[in-house]
Amino acid sequence: MIEHMHNFLVPTVLILATILLVFGMKYMSGARQARLRLASDETFRSLAEKTTAAQSLMTESLATSKAELADVRARLISIEKMLREVG
Repeated sequence: MIEHMHNFLVPTVLILATILLVFGMKYMSGARQARLRLASDETFRSLAEKTTAAQSLMTESLATSKAELADVRARLISIEKMLREVG
């Protein structure tokens, strides 16, 4: 009877070990995917913050350029008016 138990015990242990190994691998895969997704989300968040900062700087630069252009335009109009009066 003990001889037959050995023939039953080894395959049973191997099957259970295989099942545990498969579930363990599936768990590790899910955990790894979650870590990668978190890292990816942090990268996108950082990129969004940098983009927002750059956009803010561009907006300020555009406003400054518009003000300078308006000043140049006003000066040009006054120069044209002066030239019309002289000429």
